[in-house]
Parts: sequence; structure tokens; C-alpha cells
Amino acid sequence: MRKNIKVVIIEDEEPARKILRYYLSKIDGIEICSECADGFSGLKAISEIKPDLVFLDIQMPKLNGFEMLEVLTEKPEIIFTTAYDQYAIRAFELNAVDYLLKPFSEDRLRGAVTKALARLEGVYEERKEAGKIIEKLPSVLTRVVVRKGNEIKIIPVEQIRYIEAQDDYVMLYYSGEKALKQQTMRFYEENLPGDLFVRIHRSYIVKVGEIKKLEPYSKDNYIAVLNTGEKLPVSRSGYKRLREELKF
Repeated sequence: MRKNIKVVIIEDEEPARKILRYYLSKIDGIEICSECADGFSGLKAISEIKPDLVFLDIQMPKLNGFEMLEVLTEKPEIIFTTAYDQYAIRAFELNAVDYLLKPFSEDRLRGAVTKALARLEGVYEERKEAGKIIEKLPSVLTRVVVRKGNEIKIIPVEQIRYIEAQDDYVMLYYSGEKALKQQTMRFYEENLPGDLFVRIHRSYIVKVGEIKKLEPYSKDNYIAVLNTGEKLPVSRSGYKRLREELKF
């Protein structure tokens, strides 16, 4: 067995951290390097320690477990620990080692650690390329987490003015700022609130309230003029969606 597996625990409840400490103390070769009670301190610990394995809760204040993973540049092996079973599919889409549903037994945790050690020893296939996260199952977004340099920002969707496609990324324009995100236009089209946003072009999704007027561009094409004066192209299908949304 590989020695000195560096572990970080990210869990907002002290009793849960205590149980993890106790169970892990009985497994040879495990070194608990840090315990964190929220996602922001967890990000800092992972960046500084570069652990082999992280025990990660999902529902936490400030930044949840999934949002935290989205902004990690280098991802360790992850074992999710949560009281909610509805996140299991999402967890395995993110290539998690295991998903422990609280309350879990010592044997159950030991089995998860065994899987993690096998991955770390190269028994399982290599992990997905760092930074590429499979799109989550459709659900209405309420906020988006982005990394800007060393800063993590949480953007409420109400602050997003429009989204622009840029190859494998999208550029989010919000509150006078912009941020690049490694996700698809389709993801945002399916997950942003439908009563607030509309896809006007293959390269643009716009908050309906940001559109000041439509101007004809050619026989069958229009330009959307935003409240800021910015002009975005509107495709035929986008014009149809706008007509349905604005009822004109």
C-alpha cells in the first residue's frame, strides 16, 4: 500500500469531521493534512497542500462542493460525503471515487478509501483531463461561480447581462465585468431561467430585460440594441424566440 496519502476534509459540520477523523485514523498510510468548514477555505487548503484525496461535503455555506470543484485547476481524487442522495449522478459525472451517504459505516468508508488508493496506484483508468467537467443534469441556475486570477466570484444570474460563445468556453458579461467559463452555450440555454433569458443567436444568450430595441440589419436579420448601447446579432430563430417571449 502506498504510504502517506495526503487527505483534506471539507465538511461544515464538526460531528461529521470528527467521525471522518476517527475512521481515517484506523487506516494505515492516511495523513489528514487539513480540515475545512467551508468551500473557500477548502479551495485554499487544496491549493497549498495539493492533497491526494479530499472528503468533500456538498451542501455547505458560501460555496457548495460542486461549485468548489468547478474552479479547481488541479483536482485530487474526491470522495463525496453528504446526507442527500439526489446528487449521486452528478457526483459520478464529475468522476468522483465514491459517494458516501450519511450516516455511513466504517466499513463503507474503508471501501471508498480502497477505491481511492487503487486509483492513486494506477489500477483504475486515468482520470478525465483536469478542468473538463461533464455538464450537470438540467436544473435552473441561480448563480454561477467563476475564477478571476486568484479570486473566486459568485455571480447571481440576475446580474448576467448576456453570454457569448467563445470556442469551448463562454464569456459571461455581468455588472460591468466579464469572466470566461469552460461550459457550453447549450448548458446555459437549458439551465438559465427561461423567463429571464433568451438565445437570440448561436453565439449569444441575452437577458430579456437588457434589450432596449430591435433594429433591422438586412431583409431577414435584426440587431438587438442593449440598454448599454451594445449591439448583438439576432438570427431568424432568435427573432422567433423573441417574438414569442415579448409577444409582438
